[in-house]
Amino acid sequence: MKKLLCLLLSITTFSAIAQTDTKLTVQLQNLLKDFHGRAGVYVHNLKTGKTAAINSDTLFPTASMIKVSILNGVMDKIEKGDLHYNQKLVYRDSLLYAGEDILGSFKNGDTIQLSKVTMLMITMSDNTASLWLQKLVGGEYINNWLATNGFKVMRVNSRVAGREDMRKIYGWGVTTPYEMCRLFTLIRDGKAVSPAASERMYRTLNRIYWDENALSQIPPYVQAISKQGAVDASRSETVLVNAPHGDYVFSIITKNNLDQSWTPQNEADILIKKVSALLWHYFEPQSKWQPAPGVDKFMLNE
Repeated sequence: MKKLLCLLLSITTFSAIAQTDTKLTVQLQNLLKDFHGRAGVYVHNLKTGKTAAINSDTLFPTASMIKVSILNGVMDKIEKGDLHYNQKLVYRDSLLYAGEDILGSFKNGDTIQLSKVTMLMITMSDNTASLWLQKLVGGEYINNWLATNGFKVMRVNSRVAGREDMRKIYGWGVTTPYEMCRLFTLIRDGKAVSPAASERMYRTLNRIYWDENALSQIPPYVQAISKQGAVDASRSETVLVNAPHGDYVFSIITKNNLDQSWTPQNEADILIKKVSALLWHYFEPQSKWQPAPGVDKFMLNE
């Protein structure tokens, strides 16, 4: 009963008390209005409680952002003693997800610590590592954790019985911008799994290799946790910024993108950068920081 009450209070605190930031909403609408696809954004200033939302309750593909849910499932298993943070895992060739993942270069029978597999899943977005961990924990287990913690729509679809129809539409996972922000906020507040597990996840989410879009528009000396997702017709990013004048969290997700290119000029990737830059200067109006001239050649992460 006590846990349920805390959960209800958490949901109420995150949503019902929030007030709409009309000025910010208009600025975001102006950025999104000409996008060739469907875009959704949710922004929450965690100091003032004000929010801005555009299609924030619309269902979108998570792509790799679902890996944050997998991470919570792993941590929940560790907290319960079913797994151990530094236990040795044995890699098998059958785990390989074709691509250029680091873990995919391992040889059959190689060993690696569970903690390093979680790091690869989040920091490098390694798909082989992610599917290995999902198999280890169980997709249904992860979805049950999400449901128990008040997430109405965020779910793992791929390799989960009964989710085949949703997988055909949304791919690996499905979410809304609002629920992505809520998950990040639970981690920030020490309410995801446990205070200790949340702290460990926060450190992991602060070590992202894929920093060329939203993170590139935030000063490198400002801490931010994030997760990115990208498939041909959908690009997304969720970021929680420990800004000098108050933390803020935002999630921008797109789908049905006309531009499905994989170049630095991709329309959705540019949109993500513009939203991040707008938010940084909106919440930190005295900041004079801008990306350094010529830095683009150092942001070509592949």
